[in-house]
Amino acid sequence: MMHAPLTMLAAAADRAGAAPAGGTHFFAAPGLAAPPSPGLGGLGEVTLALALVLAAIFALAWVVRRIRGASARPGTLDVLAEVRLGAKERAVLIKVGTQQVLVGVAPGQVSALHVLAEPIEVARAERAGAAERPTFASLLKRSLGKS
Repeated sequence: MMHAPLTMLAAAADRAGAAPAGGTHFFAAPGLAAPPSPGLGGLGEVTLALALVLAAIFALAWVVRRIRGASARPGTLDVLAEVRLGAKERAVLIKVGTQQVLVGVAPGQVSALHVLAEPIEVARAERAGAAERPTFASLLKRSLGKS
């Protein structure tokens, strides 16, 4: 049995009155309009939602930073000096209250080496040198040539 071409089927349907008013799109769904194009309203809503999420993240980071700063009491625990002993080992002089403790730090281990009977006065230059380490942001700016 042979199949009739689509044009013959369309002509037969047109004679039966099944074709749409234009008669050009026999197989198209009736009443199907073009899909709505996204306008600025949808883009504005997405932008507003993104701005709200970013604002919430920054607000949460600010609150966490404030809570961390408020919980640490100044002068309670302070790193006075540190010396690298190897690739991952170092000796650290810590001030705890009024006492000074020499601590050995290695991967996965911290050991008290000695509790000093008399506090040692650490020069301000040594402490300032430790505090002047470059930050990640400054290293990034320098590597990009924006320094």
